Amino acid sequence: MNVITTQSELDAVIRELEKSEFVTVDTEFIRETTFWPELCLIQMAAPGVTALVDPLSPGIDLKPFFALMANEAVLKVFHAARQDIEIVFHLGSLIPHPVFDTQVAAMVCGFGDSVSYDQLVQKITGDQLDKSSRFTDWRHRPLSEKQLVYALADVTHLIDVYQHLKVELEREGRAHWLNEEMDILTSRSTYDPRPEDAWKRLKMRLRKPQELAVMQSVSTWREYEARERNVPRGRVLKDDAIYEIAQQQPRDAAALARLRTTPKGWERSSTATALLVAVNAALALPREEMPRLPKSPQQAEGSSAAAELLKVLLRLVAEKEGVAAKVLASSDDIDRLAADGEDADVPALSGWRREVFGEQALRLVRGEIAIKFERRRIAVFEIAG
Repeated sequence: MNVITTQSELDAVIRELEKSEFVTVDTEFIRETTFWPELCLIQMAAPGVTALVDPLSPGIDLKPFFALMANEAVLKVFHAARQDIEIVFHLGSLIPHPVFDTQVAAMVCGFGDSVSYDQLVQKITGDQLDKSSRFTDWRHRPLSEKQLVYALADVTHLIDVYQHLKVELEREGRAHWLNEEMDILTSRSTYDPRPEDAWKRLKMRLRKPQELAVMQSVSTWREYEARERNVPRGRVLKDDAIYEIAQQQPRDAAALARLRTTPKGWERSSTATALLVAVNAALALPREEMPRLPKSPQQAEGSSAAAELLKVLLRLVAEKEGVAAKVLASSDDIDRLAADGEDADVPALSGWRREVFGEQALRLVRGEIAIKFERRRIAVFEIAG
């Protein structure tokens, strides 16, 4: 099986792919030892054209590939696109557009929550994919024939999956549902998070503003450090260490050495010195500049029971519409709808989700509709005013 390793081969296949209305795309990468994913293989296909591109080949320039990703005349079809788009964004400084994500489309078409690619292929085409090469080392060269067959199948079968889902969306009048989801998926902010917001990834009960200030400062420092060194965050400093540092607030190497979550002797390293600068900068903030502790949402009386009713309604609507419940509303959406009603700032109350589920959810919260068990079935009924 031919792998593209030269610039002339890449230029030629991109010219062929540009003639198609759509191109299916997938990537193989490694990121266990790095902050940024290391791109190891690019797979593309269109009717009558297939391509396996080796981005590790010496001297190959991926500029034509990035130009294709930015070509507005060619639809880019992915399955579970987020990590593939992240790679394109990091290496090519652009977001592919326009995009069609078959995983999202499948949820909209009722194939279940976060359906896997091989499950989707089997349901739509009847073919059984061999996924035994999924966790191989894609950096190793030469790639085996088995690896290449696996990789190419990820985009050739995707042509049939895309065409089937496209017809389904148009038949059900749900193409605009997917368009709204793709607008979010292709938003630049999705792939360019601010290091200053890194602390939001952490789960911790904080008692004092100083603890939050230290956690924010140390998390920001770790994010910059991990990006600069291109190593996983945990390789710089583990989450547990950030929690302990926020609580104990060590100001010098001696105090840092007494912590349980840092390696013995680490306090004398240049990395530890930079960490202590971040800790002391946070503790030096004037009282009025200290961050405010996030308030835990207070559940109104009865909101827990209301949430249970909303979950029943969600399931009913999802079954009726033939759409995955997860794509209509998350558990957090349900809890906030139960507590805040119309004031809940959740995706379930915007766009197509509001039309399908949100409005009914609000009517249930307001007592305009109710749920009953009748003839061994659960149903929604109107409450007379």
